[in-house]
Amino acid sequence: MIRPIRSTRLLCVLFIASTFVLASQAHAALTVTDDSGAPVTLAAPAQRVISLAPHVTELIYAAGGGSRVVGAVSYSDYPPEARQVPRVGDNTALDLERIAALKPDLIVVWRHGNAQAELERLRDLHIPTFYSEPHRLDDVAVTLTKLGTLLGTSVTADAAAAAYRRDIEKLRAQYANRPPVSVFYQVWDRPLMTLNGTHMVSDVITLCGGRNVFAQLQPLVPTVSTEAVLAANPEAIVTSAQGATKPDTPLPQLDNWRAWPSLKAVTRNNLFAIDGDLIDRPTPRLAQGAARLCEDLEVARSRRPAGQP
Repeated sequence: MIRPIRSTRLLCVLFIASTFVLASQAHAALTVTDDSGAPVTLAAPAQRVISLAPHVTELIYAAGGGSRVVGAVSYSDYPPEARQVPRVGDNTALDLERIAALKPDLIVVWRHGNAQAELERLRDLHIPTFYSEPHRLDDVAVTLTKLGTLLGTSVTADAAAAAYRRDIEKLRAQYANRPPVSVFYQVWDRPLMTLNGTHMVSDVITLCGGRNVFAQLQPLVPTVSTEAVLAANPEAIVTSAQGATKPDTPLPQLDNWRAWPSLKAVTRNNLFAIDGDLIDRPTPRLAQGAARLCEDLEVARSRRPAGQP
């Protein structure tokens, strides 16, 4: 009779131990590495999140955490329901008192888009902070999966990441072997500014079979002269504009180039505008912006005079 009792006790002990292990695993800390290279650890999935950049807000919603967003900055307008989230400032000034009052358990910031002085003050709140600074096309998918981990919404986040990757790979397969098109991407006209090769938009240009004529410049957003653009003589000039939906959308910042009719992009009427929300924000909608840019560069190829590159 002794052996059965001991066996029963042993089974009970093993059951209790296994239950404890499972419970510990269920409440295990969640840790990811953010874009600054720092680990971000939460004791449990975030329930109250503050977003400090429009693209971050969009990423959180795409990752399945929209209902967790309790505060966001100005221009956090996608998806539409994000417009109803209380505002806590903009990229130049944050309302730290309101942020603290909202009692977030996670803050997601744009590492170089938010003012550095504001970020220093934000650290004083001692709230877990994830720094977002995507540079390459796949960084969108990587960020989605990391946010899914922190939010406990990995199923939704992983699905969104996979769908985005499929869209990008489809474009890569379609345009990677097309004849190259030299591109000047105009960020601003006064002063004249562009993007270098480490910016995600430059990745999109390459994806479409284009070549960023100022890829080698520094810093990330360099200022250039009109003379430099004329010397580079790009085949296409591209810019972003709020709500731009058609290749022939009239924009003064592009039309100004018509003063130089010898410029190849002007001669061939390759002046293109793309909705800034689709091309400038590192979110899943970037695949839509990339598709649009690829179409524009294909138009540029179709306008080449016979026998000319």
